Amino acid sequence: MAGDAAPLTDKQVRKLLDPHRIADGEGFRLKHHPSSNPAPDLLDKAHASTLLQRGVQRLSELQGLLYSSATWSLLVVFQGMDAAGKDSGIKHVMSGVNPQGVSVTSFKAPDTADLAHDFLYRANRALPARGMIGIFNRSHYEEVLITRVHPNLLGPQHLPPGLLGKRFWDDRLQSILDWERHLARQGTRVLKFYLHVSRAEQKRRFLDRLDHPEKNWKFSAADVAERAHWDAYMDAYESAIARTAAPHAPWFIIPADQKWFARLMIAAAINEELESLDLHPPELSAEQAGSLADARRALEREA
Repeated sequence: MAGDAAPLTDKQVRKLLDPHRIADGEGFRLKHHPSSNPAPDLLDKAHASTLLQRGVQRLSELQGLLYSSATWSLLVVFQGMDAAGKDSGIKHVMSGVNPQGVSVTSFKAPDTADLAHDFLYRANRALPARGMIGIFNRSHYEEVLITRVHPNLLGPQHLPPGLLGKRFWDDRLQSILDWERHLARQGTRVLKFYLHVSRAEQKRRFLDRLDHPEKNWKFSAADVAERAHWDAYMDAYESAIARTAAPHAPWFIIPADQKWFARLMIAAAINEELESLDLHPPELSAEQAGSLADARRALEREA
């Protein structure tokens, strides 16, 4: 992209987003989706920075309308391999949003209370209230990802043996699909982002964390061990996305090898979803309007 070219319009950014939206999983194959910027001739890092600032400002405006109307809620799910950019994506995209209107839940290993309930229990407890944006950093999908790659993790869930048949994973995915459909019917929109990082880029980011002492805390030896299961994770992600992609809860396969590109696409998708809700400030009743007028007169009478 030429250095003096004008940044893309919002409409052009949305068009760039379209190929990454999966609302029907039939025939979905993860290998058909790139992990790097698919349009280097249209978009570079410098222009993306300008566009992201504009997108963050728009998101702040829309979040204010969502909060004040208190009817819809939005659940944003982030999934991806280690070092895919989930944390930094949340930080940069949500940087201009009022913290009172956002909740972030980072799903770690389930605790004793979680394991004593069904696998959607803790996700259900963390859902956003009306008017709120809820962010899941990892999510209920871990129960069809890491547990599928490491089925020994099902042991502590104390499931009845008769339920662990050949349809077990299909049944879990169907439960997720049904649950997300239920949320949509109750006014919670669901957006799901798979940050698609390549194995080579993950290695580069791991080495970067090792090379810089201030980043050492981000590194875990367990993350390297999980690389041995890369193909199994890709199969699990492909199956989960194919089975749960739906118009009411689409997946976005976001190329994440360049973090600046991923952040721009995430902001564009969230803004597009919020704009589709046609949000407006709440209308005041005649009685409420009268109370405001009385308050104005009282203030104006003060010395």
